[in-house]
Amino acid sequence: MLAAVALAFVVIYIFHGHLLHWLNAPLPADKRKPITLSPLEPFTTSVMVSFYAALVVALPIIFWQVWSFLAPAFEERHQRSMSVLVGFAGALALAGLAFGYWIILPAAVHFLTNYDSAYFDIQVRASYYYSFASMLLLAVALAFEVPVFVLGLVRLRILSARRLRRGWRIGIFSMVVLGVLLPGVDPVSTTLSCVVLVSLYALSIGLASFLEPRWRGTATSETATDV
Repeated sequence: MLAAVALAFVVIYIFHGHLLHWLNAPLPADKRKPITLSPLEPFTTSVMVSFYAALVVALPIIFWQVWSFLAPAFEERHQRSMSVLVGFAGALALAGLAFGYWIILPAAVHFLTNYDSAYFDIQVRASYYYSFASMLLLAVALAFEVPVFVLGLVRLRILSARRLRRGWRIGIFSMVVLGVLLPGVDPVSTTLSCVVLVSLYALSIGLASFLEPRWRGTATSETATDV
């Protein structure tokens, strides 16, 4: 995992100018060159942004390595299913990154850079903005892993589809709380986050209801074959 993050960091840092330009795009046209207030800030900010981006890029490998460490503790049929879920996790992380960049970040930036603008000379400091944008995108990418987490628990028989259906109110409440806790603070992005997370939770219930009988049927047939 460390090697994956380190390699991604080196590659991203070489091209970090493109990354900064990409992150500046949601800013208002007159603020797309954030200010710095210390001699070290340009360097430390570029390193910080490159590191956060490296974490996002290396996320699929991190998931794979975590599962590779845990896999020997589970039966082989569980290992096959969880390997598929790891691939699913990578796709969801990319979807979360895209949703955060094109939907949540622009809405949050527009709200924050225009709030009470009649009373403030609103400037954008580089370290604060890039830290906010990086943490928001990383948080949204991780939040999109809800279906993988839920399906993993169902596959390991810690949860069941029936239990998920019966406790849907608690699940929806948890998703709303998670949406509110994401770094975006404006009403528009927070509402969008909550709607998407609730939709992902509903998708998790649907997938669990569809896959659980097949997983249990496979387990039963394998047991009968062994006997």
